[in-house]
Amino acid sequence: MKKPIIFSLFREQSVFMTAVMGIMTFLAVMALGISIAIGTGVTRWNKQWNLYATVQTTDSENASAIKKVLDTNQSKFAQVREVSTDEMAKLMRPWISGGKSVLEKYLPKMYEIKFKNESDIAAVRESVGTRGRFITHQDALRPSISAGWKMVAILSVVLGIIILTIGICISFIAKNTAILHKRELEILNQVGASDSFVARQMQIIVAKICMTACSLGFVAAVPIIIAIIAVAHSARVGIMATIGISGGGWFALICVPIAIFLFAIVITKRTTLKILNQD
Repeated sequence: MKKPIIFSLFREQSVFMTAVMGIMTFLAVMALGISIAIGTGVTRWNKQWNLYATVQTTDSENASAIKKVLDTNQSKFAQVREVSTDEMAKLMRPWISGGKSVLEKYLPKMYEIKFKNESDIAAVRESVGTRGRFITHQDALRPSISAGWKMVAILSVVLGIIILTIGICISFIAKNTAILHKRELEILNQVGASDSFVARQMQIIVAKICMTACSLGFVAAVPIIIAIIAVAHSARVGIMATIGISGGGWFALICVPIAIFLFAIVITKRTTLKILNQD
């Protein structure tokens, strides 16, 4: 006996919807995963350096005054380290030629400080005053941190566009399917089937497709996210070395395909009922 075509999607349409939903789930998980990873990196980086500061001066008289300020505030520091001339010469050698004797004319007296409490930074900055250049590592790295947050914002916008596209695709496919079988649906209504029953059959079809597509999209995205984080960590430099995804982040990623799945079911029901209620 030939199976009825009521509530059956054409094979091509079923494959198309599975492919679209799978790709959209993949992109949504990737966008959210990378956004969380970068946001985590920026937060860790900011927290890592918020207690560090550098004091520099090229004036020998000011150098003595700055040393006195540091000695007076010793109780506020977890660590104070004078950056040696050899260290600075090594760092500057690629940009300035002429040897150590030439470099010493330009290199400042520099101290690297780690504070015990962030609240003490302002007082020490005021004590140093105009006798030297006081700059926190957090301020120095502010452009990098700002760039990181901008990337997170861009990825959030991309995620929103993806979710909107998913809604449009599901609505179009559900509407197209309902129109194709409108005659059969009307017959079901005439023999006593309620609109809710008819919509539920459409939801079952979409749910099966979405379950497959969302699972494939998520499984494909996770290894790539892990690989991106591993490559970033291998750099061992800057914010990239601190990016990562916590347990809560992975939970949020798992919720993405689930949310898309539920969203698809809701959109399908609303679209089907709208078609059925059209005159």
